[in-house]
Formats: sequence, structure tokens, C-alpha cells
Amino acid sequence: SSLRANTPFTAPLPPRLTMSVAFASPALLARPRAAPSTARFGARRPARAAASTPAPRGLGARASLGPASRQRPAPAAVPRGRSVVTHAEPDTVGTLSRTSTETCLIDPVVGAKRFSNFFWAGVVTTGATGFLIVGASAFLEHNLLWFLDASEIKFFPQGLVMSFYGVAGTLLATYLWLTINWDVGAGYNEFNKEEGIMRIFRYGFPGKNRRINLVSNLSDVQAVRVEIRDGVNPQRVVYVRCKGKSDIPLTRIGQPMTLAETEQKAADLAKFLGVPIEGL
Repeated sequence: SSLRANTPFTAPLPPRLTMSVAFASPALLARPRAAPSTARFGARRPARAAASTPAPRGLGARASLGPASRQRPAPAAVPRGRSVVTHAEPDTVGTLSRTSTETCLIDPVVGAKRFSNFFWAGVVTTGATGFLIVGASAFLEHNLLWFLDASEIKFFPQGLVMSFYGVAGTLLATYLWLTINWDVGAGYNEFNKEEGIMRIFRYGFPGKNRRINLVSNLSDVQAVRVEIRDGVNPQRVVYVRCKGKSDIPLTRIGQPMTLAETEQKAADLAKFLGVPIEGL
């Protein structure tokens, strides 16, 4: 009875299990049991951890996952009385159209890609080519083109002068075609009440000032000024008068608008901004 009290109770094993345990190696019996595999759930844990990661301080709801994270970031505050000039802007000027809502006014500005520039560039190119051909025909004493007779023109001084005109015309035509290709002067004027900014964007010549983006506070606009000058070189320009800065022109350069267009443009802008009109 004392032996039974000191011996722990063990349940009897089935016959087959008893035989397998009896013939098993002690090394196999001493091997620790492997932990359950977690490969099935491992792929989900990083996603949960990423979703539960708190947003960085200062970003607020814009750092949350989903469509809200693709919202447009808030614009940087512009110091009062100053303007910020940047040189990076998307190439969307060619696709802009006039947009006018209660909170935003976008007015595109036509650049060098105008019919008048194409016309004069073609005329100058044709004239310069003709002068060059006549000068070369006088130098070679042979007509390069049958309809440009240079048999009676001596190279010095008539042929030399025509060659000079041809070279000058070629340089001028090259400048005109490059200006048209770069679309110098194109851009848009944006007045945004939601962001409280006025953006004046223009394309320039290649280089540092290729894209000029002038941003100012909308509250600094004091008035809309109109300058009308008639004569040989008429000018009809609409300006924006800002506090602490010189007047900013808003109309295109090189092709003045009609008087009715100028007045309508100035009236619409003054009504949108709630400022007076000067110069009318």
C-alpha cells in the first residue's frame, strides 16, 4: 500500500503506441516539439501594423490612408506685402480655358503663338531667302533660280548689300520662329479666394526665367487700373495695384485688345475682387 501511494498514477497506453514508444530512439523522444507555423498569418500582420501606425504630428487628417491622402496640400502662407516667385509649374497652360466661379477666377493669356506672329515670320523668312539667293547668284554670276534674274547685278556693292539683308532677315526670322515655338508670354492669371492668393504665371525664354510664377496675397490687391493710349502704338493694358509693390500687368503683350474687351475685363475683375477701378 505504501508503494502504491508513492507511485504516480499514469494512464495505460494503447498497445500500438506502447510498441512505438518502446522501439523509439531516446534522441527522438528528447526532441522539443516545434512551434506552430505562423506563415499563414504573417502576411497580414505588416498591413495591420501599417494601418494602425499613427499619423505624424502636424499632418492631421491628410496623412490618413485612402482617397483623403491624395487631397491637394494647403498652400504656403505668403507674408503680407511680399510676393513669391517660383520657377516650377506644370505644363497645363495650353489646355486652360477661362474659368469663373464664386471663389476662383482663371484667365488664360495668349503668348507668341498668334496668327500675326506666324504671318510676319513667314514674310520675313521668304524675303530673307530671296535676298540670299540673289546675293549668291551675283557672287557666282549664275542664276540659282530662273525667276530671280541676277545677271545685271554686280556682287560689289549690290550683291553684297543684298547678302547682308538676307543674313539679317534670316536671323530675325529665326528669332521669330523660336519665340513662337517657345510660346513666350503665354500663361494665366489666377485669383483664388479659397486659398487667398493671386497667381500670375508666364512663360519666358529658356533658362532661369523660363517659368515665372508670381504669388501674392489676395488681400494686398487695392485696385484695378486701366491704361488706354491711342496713336501709332496703341496700348490697352489692365493692371492690378498691390500694396507695397508696383502695378502688375495682366493683359497680353504685343497685341492690344479692343476698348470693349479691356473695359469688360477690368469690370469683371474688379467685381470679383471687390475693389475699385482706376483709369476709366
